Amino acid sequence: MPGRFFITTPIYYVNADPHVGHAYTTIMADVIARHHRQRGEEVFFLTGTDEHGGKIARAAEEAGRSPKEHADALSARFREMGQRLGASNDFFIRTTDEQHKAVVQELIVRMHEKGDIYRGAYGGWYCTSCEAFYNEGDLSDDRLCPIHQRDVEWIEEENWFFRLSAYRDRLLAHYDAVPGFVRPRSRMNEARRMVEDGLEDLSMSRAQVAWGVTVPWDPAHTVYVWVDALFNYYTALTYAVPGTDLVDRLWPPTLHLMAKDILRFHAVIWPTLLMSADLPLPGRLFVHGYVLKGGERLSKTTGNIVDPFPYIERYGLDALRYYLCREIRFGEDGTFTDEGFRQRYTSELANEFGNLLSRTATMIERYRGGVVPADPGGDGDLATEARAVREQVVGAFDGDEVTAAVEAAWAWVRRLNRLVEEREPWVLAKDDARAGDLDQALFSLANGLRIAAVLLWPVLPSSCEGVLGALGEPTDAVALDLAGWDGCTPCATVTPPAPLFPRIEVDEVPA
Repeated sequence: MPGRFFITTPIYYVNADPHVGHAYTTIMADVIARHHRQRGEEVFFLTGTDEHGGKIARAAEEAGRSPKEHADALSARFREMGQRLGASNDFFIRTTDEQHKAVVQELIVRMHEKGDIYRGAYGGWYCTSCEAFYNEGDLSDDRLCPIHQRDVEWIEEENWFFRLSAYRDRLLAHYDAVPGFVRPRSRMNEARRMVEDGLEDLSMSRAQVAWGVTVPWDPAHTVYVWVDALFNYYTALTYAVPGTDLVDRLWPPTLHLMAKDILRFHAVIWPTLLMSADLPLPGRLFVHGYVLKGGERLSKTTGNIVDPFPYIERYGLDALRYYLCREIRFGEDGTFTDEGFRQRYTSELANEFGNLLSRTATMIERYRGGVVPADPGGDGDLATEARAVREQVVGAFDGDEVTAAVEAAWAWVRRLNRLVEEREPWVLAKDDARAGDLDQALFSLANGLRIAAVLLWPVLPSSCEGVLGALGEPTDAVALDLAGWDGCTPCATVTPPAPLFPRIEVDEVPA
């Protein structure tokens, strides 16, 4: 449906504090959401927390509080994380919301009445950390969880089952009809193999877990935490705006972001649950890689984490957003390092972008009394380059290539730095006969910087608004249509800014 863009992140499990892996997904979703708002689309950005399951109940008991108290405390930290990351989400869902639970029950009743849910016995190897069962062949030689490398336990119980196997052919047909349903292509191939290898029916209730959504026709059972969680993307629309049902306007999601460890749940189980509930499937799923530290994925369970907040405190929020977009190619694994962060901050943000603004504003103030000259019209080729860069950025976002979009915009920043050296305004200023050439150089630099600020605003919102303000432009003039040569304010007055990205001494950075 043109004109609207519904983007979702996974809802984060409240078993520990957030780390930079959670921040990565949230930031990437926010960058994409902001870009589509620039395009004038109606954007709805959803995130939230997953708060049910036996693991939460056990963690709450160990902490000496009720499951709800435990969920409240940790969910608040994830909400605060989003706020500190500048996330522009339109709603934050919690699976303990009564409205969410009520709609989950309505959906599984619909599936039950359809004959897709039946009672049966089950036994399997269960990982508490994953809240998931594994086949013997999925476990390591030491019978450890393949994700957490922890012992699994054998659990046998009589549960309610979802006829997942009945949807094998229909799901494969959907993969064929929508080859871009899962991106990158390698993840689509992985999902297809999971389905082609055969689907077993899913145990969708638990008799031994009290902390969850009650199965309406069998109160002794609660809904399996993943089934509960996967429906959140739909349930949120029914109550995100009080008194308004957004389902008809926004469903299905345009884009869902997730990490590769939950591919099976989102690319295989979620679509079949939606099919059973007679709901349209999401447009596409994008599976990003892991943020690594020391060559290993971040994990709350193993303690291998990176806390994002010290980096925000030292370098600023925009620096963290930029580093994650630029350093970790979207869709691949990438390593987070202090050294890499400092290098990107100093050489690119401070020197290439911040220093360019400072030099440009200072020269306009010195040579033209702080007023950006009118365009003499002599840089048509540069205007064509700017238009091509905007098209590259849009094309990259359309292909879910966020890193490529940032690279295209940054190539334009570097083009402007080369322009300074090519035109040498300080030399032109010494020759009155070349006043027109100086006007052109100063206009092109200011206008080019304005365009760069619009293109980079989804990644560096605060900094780019600062750039616009320093150039005498409205700080909210970030619509993508303005990222063209004729989108500037005529004869704007510049204000030489404080350093956009102040230099940070090595002993000031996080340990």
